[in-house]
Amino acid sequence: MAGQDGNTTTRWLRTSRRRTPDRSRSRPVAPPHPRTLENLKAHLGAISTAAVRRLETDLPWFGQLRADERSELGLVAQRGISSFVRWYEDPEEPLWVLTQVFREAPTELTRAISLQHALQLLRIVVDVVEDKVPELAKHHDETALREAVLRYSREVAFAAADVYARAAENRGSWDARLESLVVDGILRGEHSDSLRSRIAALGWASTGPVTVLTGPAPEGTGPTTVARVRKLAARWAKDSLVSIQDDRLVLILGGVEEREQALEKLAAAFGPGPVVHGPEAPSIFEAGAAARLAHAALSVAPAWPAAPRPVPSEDLWPERAMAGDEAARTAMVESIYRPLTRSATGLVDTLSTYVAVGHSLEATARELFVHANTVRYRLRRICDLTGWDPLVPRDAFVLHCALVAGRLADSCRPIDTSAPAAAAVL
Repeated sequence: MAGQDGNTTTRWLRTSRRRTPDRSRSRPVAPPHPRTLENLKAHLGAISTAAVRRLETDLPWFGQLRADERSELGLVAQRGISSFVRWYEDPEEPLWVLTQVFREAPTELTRAISLQHALQLLRIVVDVVEDKVPELAKHHDETALREAVLRYSREVAFAAADVYARAAENRGSWDARLESLVVDGILRGEHSDSLRSRIAALGWASTGPVTVLTGPAPEGTGPTTVARVRKLAARWAKDSLVSIQDDRLVLILGGVEEREQALEKLAAAFGPGPVVHGPEAPSIFEAGAAARLAHAALSVAPAWPAAPRPVPSEDLWPERAMAGDEAARTAMVESIYRPLTRSATGLVDTLSTYVAVGHSLEATARELFVHANTVRYRLRRICDLTGWDPLVPRDAFVLHCALVAGRLADSCRPIDTSAPAAAAVL
């Protein structure tokens, strides 16, 4: 059936181009015969009715639309026929006339049907008008009228493509703004129904763990940059949100399968400088805490110039604690110091001696009056309990800071330096 597939539509457009070369734009066009114009105007209603009937019979998808959508498309077809008559009467003003075809319709049209369907609709309209040419043209005006129909079909098809392009551009801009609002809401820990609906509107489907990756924004933070980052994120994550906030780029990733490799590849999308990722969050609605940890780690990352890229926020516990991050100090105490103190094999004493003598196994063994193999065994136990290896210099530094933080938590009250010390009582 005519107009039911994209290939037919493409052939129609190509045929129109071959039959009406570009030089016809500059070639003088003979004015239409007055009787032909009168016939066209007199039969506008009949042609429009025939076009709507053809839409219902020739286009299966037309009957599946809602009543208001079918009505809107019927009006588009009627405006297309009316605008052809005006354009045929005065072909020097095609842009104004073609705009009337889609008057107040771009948004509704692009939501109801695809560009392919829009072109099929226009083809039906052109076919109906072309079928009426023999009975409408007068005084040997048939050839000129048929050529005008073909020229008009080309122009109106280009106008439809332009409408869809502008609608897609507007949707892209709106999606980018909506995406920024969603990321901002997640970072602020929002749990409102509006945030949930916005996330759903962006097509987020992952229900598993979520990772937040943040770092310096790349140069040139325009729509092209965001699109490039989003394309890269789509290779490694099922769902992703991309937002540039001031000089930082934030990626929220869901459905990441090969996490380490994915994060390493995605770090290339950031600008020069450290890149940090927070711990995995159970879901996107709980990603706010992980994002705050990632941003806290990013703020102190320059204190560790040799940090890997990207670096987990946990690896920067010491720097965060020194900067006053109470969450980092608590995490070191609860994740490292407390498990060691609960062990009955002297792990705290072994670790304390090990860092005090300069990370020497033999010196530690002499200080504790044990064999060096015993020290090795205890250091392996520390690694098993905490996940930090004392034989690795950076891990040993983290363990040392955890020892200090734990001892302070056990023996000292918080120090308040905001008020002056009380005067000594004589």
